[in-house]
This record gives sequence, structure tokens and C-alpha cells, in this order.
Amino acid sequence: MRKILLLLAILLSGYGLIAQQTYEFKDGLISGPCHQYGRTALYTDQLAYELCNGQLKTPAKGAASFPDEKGAAQQWETITAGADGSFAGRSINNGYLYVSYNAPKAQTAVLNISGHQMVYVNGTPHAGDMYRYGWMYIPVQLRQGNNEFYIRTGRSWGRAGIKAKLLFPEKPVYISIADSTMPFVVAGNNNNDLLGAVVVVNTTAQPLKGLSVNATVNGKTVTTAIPEVAALSTRKVGFRFDASATAANGSYNCTLTLSGKQVADTKTFALKAVTNKDHYSNTFVSDIDGSVQYYAVSPQANPDVKAPAFFLSVHGAEVQAINQASAYKYKDWGVLVAPTNRRPRGFNWEDWGRLDALEVLNIGLNTFHPDPERIYLTGHSMGGHGTWYLGATYAGKWAAIAPCSGYPTLMGYGSADGLIPDSPRNSTEQILLRASNPSNTFKLATNYKAGGVYILHGDSDKVVSVDYARQMKKILADFHKDFSYYEYPGGEHWYGDTCVDWGPLFQYFKWHTIPADTSVNEIDFTTANPAISAVHHWVRILQQQHTLEYSRIQLSRNHTRNAVTGTTSNIRTLAIDLKDIPVGNALSITLDGSPALSYTRQNGDSLLYLQHDAQWTISKAPLATDKGPVRNGTFKEAFNHRMVFVYSTAGLPAENEWSLNKARYDAETWYYRGNGAVDIIADKDFNAANYPDRGIIIYGNATTNKAWKQLLSQAPVQIARGKVTVGKQEYNGEGFAAYFIWPRADSKTAAIAVVAGTGLAGMRAADANQYFAGGSGFPDYMIFDVELLKGNTQAVKTAGFYDNAWKMDEAEQIRN
Repeated sequence: MRKILLLLAILLSGYGLIAQQTYEFKDGLISGPCHQYGRTALYTDQLAYELCNGQLKTPAKGAASFPDEKGAAQQWETITAGADGSFAGRSINNGYLYVSYNAPKAQTAVLNISGHQMVYVNGTPHAGDMYRYGWMYIPVQLRQGNNEFYIRTGRSWGRAGIKAKLLFPEKPVYISIADSTMPFVVAGNNNNDLLGAVVVVNTTAQPLKGLSVNATVNGKTVTTAIPEVAALSTRKVGFRFDASATAANGSYNCTLTLSGKQVADTKTFALKAVTNKDHYSNTFVSDIDGSVQYYAVSPQANPDVKAPAFFLSVHGAEVQAINQASAYKYKDWGVLVAPTNRRPRGFNWEDWGRLDALEVLNIGLNTFHPDPERIYLTGHSMGGHGTWYLGATYAGKWAAIAPCSGYPTLMGYGSADGLIPDSPRNSTEQILLRASNPSNTFKLATNYKAGGVYILHGDSDKVVSVDYARQMKKILADFHKDFSYYEYPGGEHWYGDTCVDWGPLFQYFKWHTIPADTSVNEIDFTTANPAISAVHHWVRILQQQHTLEYSRIQLSRNHTRNAVTGTTSNIRTLAIDLKDIPVGNALSITLDGSPALSYTRQNGDSLLYLQHDAQWTISKAPLATDKGPVRNGTFKEAFNHRMVFVYSTAGLPAENEWSLNKARYDAETWYYRGNGAVDIIADKDFNAANYPDRGIIIYGNATTNKAWKQLLSQAPVQIARGKVTVGKQEYNGEGFAAYFIWPRADSKTAAIAVVAGTGLAGMRAADANQYFAGGSGFPDYMIFDVELLKGNTQAVKTAGFYDNAWKMDEAEQIRN
């Protein structure tokens, strides 16, 4: 009997240990609505406001919380998770869910929540899983006793709710394969040097250095050194593997072994294997951040010696690129490639989704060597928006475009991150929304003249109304001579593969080619940012008079007289390609009624530069350090070039803690939204020379961050503890926050972005990171105080754009 009781006690003890490995939150308090985030630099968050000012009190049932949008009083109410572990219902409404955990000791854990916007853990912000993927595992530090979790909710009526749990893993460092990025093993292709990526979870208080991953496939092992993984963080790491050994049974398994000082973990997973005639995925290292990304391919059927056509197909929300490619039957006259937008939701094909599409386009052109006159663009739903947007932005790159079931702008259809406001209510919003001008395809619509347009939409679409297609049809009818329109009878949002792989659409493509520059004599081109789009056939818009206002050029060229005439708006510097002008011949240029200019081409000339002051004159190329097609702002541009996050160590303990936590929060958000990875470096370890031509993101201020002096001493925006200086303006106090960009003096391409505060309250006000929302607009600089969190736009003290020499221009800023 004693033996049985002893065995039972051991078993129960064992069950207890197992139960403690996972703690599920079942009870909490809820209040809302009390916040509003979106696709602008403006936001409101009443709970964050109290947190910034040290006024946030632990909630209790029935206690007052925050007024709603109409000012009505609200209170904290109890909420209990359902049988499936989800907090759900109408109370999940742009508010906060409060849960707590009583820890027997100070320890680390892994937090896993799905369905939320973000979460404050004991006041520290961490990224959310708004799309309910379930694979966000975030190491957190628990203190002994009560630990508080404020989970920001969205609008979840009628949908799955929020699940939250704490995990206590057996190993402090381990591999997670829940969110891996892997290529297919394609028979007939070179498979001896493939790229994959998995997540490494570090729950320790120390950064992990000197780790490596051994990847073994069918007896062949490749070792890859992986970058540093910051303390209490996760990082998606790339590795190489060799899958060239033939699999006896046709299947391939990859075994990964993570190793380093006192670190060891192993995971095994299956690889997908196909023939080179099947749809497949391939991977590459992105120039955006050095991470491993993938694209999918629908290969050409029965390829011959003739160069194929090339179709770039951009997917809809929640659609994987491989599923997008697989929706198309193989074409005997072309190859189809589908980029990822960095995630199934990603960036709505704007910002870094746009850059991902361009990266994959270039990879496809270099891999498949298509006919340069037969490049096409298409996509469905969010990809229909991507087609409208990329088609207008990069006029001249496509022989024809075909948006399917798409919405034209984020002003009319915003999805999860909301809408870009279509009109400003005041001068503050006007300058901030100007940073979103590149997203407005309506203002770029005349660019569609450059190629054919085929619009396909189901007439019964309840997700993206057919009214969007009819709207664009009406706009095109005013000026476009070559577009086709078809409403599929009874077609809903998805009516099978037909809604993308539509025969008449591809027949329309066959009729269209990209004209040679020599045959294009009429130019009508608009851009809002030369660093996004500057070139249209033989003309380049290099600099603007007013940054991010729309710049348009309308030119006519007469070959027999070697004459160019036309009009321009908001252009400071442009260039004309001279390759069609024989050496020794003169070119006459007449713009905007200015006196005609004459230029005789010299041997070696390739571009003629023109500059507009009082009138147009022949000039030289702008300085490489000036604003232009390579580096033009805004704040978000600094995140384009393998960014490095540099946090402070020279401030007060609370300031340094905020700096590191904010860098981790941004890294988590970048990983979630962009499938990306970032180096997180302490200022004391940072040397700019070790990171050439990379974007630098500085957290803190001149008092707290040791990297400030070497990078930002010449910037017209200066922030120290207790003071902000913007040009001649000075603001004093510890409640100011700032976002601004500044070019790297030692680089012609990269820039520095600063996330700063004058004190702890201001730093916390800068926690919001909706600059990662696709299409959101942030100007070159923006200074605000904590009152912004209560919805007061006057709290934006100043914001604006530098001139072309990166100098403060009072005509391009607002002050409150």
C-alpha cells in the first residue's frame, strides 16, 4: 500500500511539474474603447498616457477606467475566457484586457498571446499578434509577486478572441520551427547551397554570441555562424544547407542543431520536394535587413530557346506566396513569380512590401532572363491594391497590369490598420499626411498611360466592393486609350482560381509590350518621392521644390528637330537621357515658358541636368549628399538599409531600461510584420565604421546615448535630457518625444532615424511604432509631447521636411 501511495505521490508531483510548464490566463478585467492607432503619426491611447505619467493604477472590478470616444465614463469589468481559452465578445473593442500572474520568484518566461495589438508587461511594451498566427513567443522577465499584463485589443466582434499563456520552457535557449522560412527542394535545380531560417529564443538575461547552426540533410551537414541574439529576445536566423544528396524514399528531413557555450538544442522537420516542372518556393537574402525571405514560382510550361514573358503576381491578405503562384496554370509563353510582401499581410505592398516586390522582380529578371518587353504585373484583393499601387508608382516597368478584385488606395479600404485619412483637418495633419502622398494612386493615375490596364472584378464581391473597380474604370476613361474592363457575373471575392488565372486577362497581356525608350515621344509622369520612383523612360525627376508634394512632368519630343518641350510642376532638378542624341548634335529644351535652352552632346555625356530656380537652366548633377533618388527622407527611409538598433547605456537606469525595451519592441514588431531580423547593439559597443552604409536607429537622446555625438552632432534637431532644439526653436521639459531622420555623413545611401524623449515620460510617449504600418506617413521630423496620447493634435509642437541640402526650412514645417 505504501508503495502504491508513494508511486501515486510521484505521479501527482510529476503532473504538477508538467502543469507548471504552461500557465493559461482564464480571468481578467476589460475596458474599452480607449485608444485609436492607424496609418498616421497621430494616435490616442488613454492607458498609455497614464503609463507615461506614472498615473496608471492597478484596475479593480467596477473601478473607473477611461472615457470612450464620446466622453462617456467607463469602468473595468470582469471577463472570463471561454472553453477554448479565448477572451471574446463585444467587450473586446479597442480597449485593454488586464490579466495578472503571481510568480513565486523572479524568473523568465515565454509569453504567447494571439489576437492582440500589443501588450505591456509590467510596463514594458511587447509586440502583438493581431492576425492570430499563434507563433509569437516573447521572453519576458517576471518579478516575484504580482505581474501585470495590459493587453491592447482591437475590434474583435464576431471573431475569435484573445488567447494568452505563459510558458516555462525546459531550456533557456532553444529553436522554434513554428515560423520557419524554407525553400522547396527542386529536382533538377542546384540544391547544394540552399537558405532557410528559423527562430532562436533566448530567455536569458545575456546576449548570445558565437552560436552556430548545423543543418543536416541526408547525411550532408553545413555549419552556419549566426548573429548575436539579444538578451530576453527572439531572432529569426538564416542558415545554409545542402540537399543535393538523393533521397532514397523521395523525402527530405532537415535536422538543425543549435550549439554554443552552454547552449544546445535540436529540431527536425520535413522539407518539401518537387520536380522543376511544379510550383515551388525559393529563398534569398534580402538587402532590406539581411534576413532570409522567399518567393514562389509557377515555371514556364515546355520552355524553349525563346525568352519567356515574366508575370509578377502579388497576393492578397493572408495568402502565402506559394498559394498565390499555385493558383495559376503553367503558361507555355512565360514564367510567373510571386513575392511575399514580407508576410501574408505584411505592408499592403507599400513601404517594405514594395521593396520586397522590387527585390523579387530583379531576382526573377536575373534568374529567368525574360523578354524585357514582356514584363507584366497582376494581383488579387490586397494584391489588386498592390497592382494599382506598383503599376502607378513604377510606370514604364510593365507592358500591362491587371488588378483583380482590388481596391486602389488605403484611403478607401484600410484593412486591419485602418485608413489613411483622405483629407487633413488642420495644418498639423496636412504636413503629416503629406508623408503618405506616395500611397495615393488617384494622384498618380495618369501614370497608367504607360501601359495597358485590365480590370477584373466579381460583380457580387462583398469583401472588396465592385464599386472600386467601377471607380477606377471611370477615372481611366477620362484619359486612357487602352484599358479593358470585365465584371465576372455572380463572382464573389474569391470565385476559384479563375479570379486570378483568367484567360482573357492573359490574352490581353499577350497584345502588349513595353515600348523602347527611342519610340516614346510623349511623357506624362508623376511622383511624390524621387527616392521611391524617379525614372520614366528617358526622363528622371531628381529633386523636388517641396518634399513629398506631387511632382509632374509632361514632355513632347520631336526627333527630327531634336527638341523637347513641355511643362513641369514641383521639380527642382531633372535629367534627360542623351542616348538618342548623336554626339555633336544639339538638343533644344523649352520648359514652362522659360527661354529655350540648347545643349550640344559631347563625347561621354549620358545625362543632361536641368535645374529650376527663377527659370530653367543647364546645371550639374546634384551633390550625392543632397536629397534625391537615393536618399530623400522621410523618417521611415532609415529602416531600408540593413538597419541596426542602438540603445543607450549612459542615461539613468530607467532611461536605459526604456531604450533597450523600446529597441526590442521595435525588433519584435519588425519580425512580426516583416519576417525580419535586426541587430540590437549597446551604444558603448557601437562603432559606425563597423556598419558601413547601414541604417542606424538611435534610441534615447544626446545625454543618454553615447552614439549620438559621432552620428548626430550636426543635425538641426537636438534632444537632451529636459530640452529639445529644432532650428531656432527650443522646448523645455521631460515630456517631449521625437521621431526624426538625418543622413549618415559617412554614407551616400544610408540614414539615421532617432526615437527619442527628453525624459522618461517623453520616451514612453514615443513607444508607439505605427511607422511599421503600411502606408503610414511620418515626415522628416516630428516633435510632440505626451498630450498627443489624449488626442490633442496641438501636442505636435513642430513637424516638417528638410530642404534638398538637409537644412531646416521654415516654409516646410508647422508649429503649434
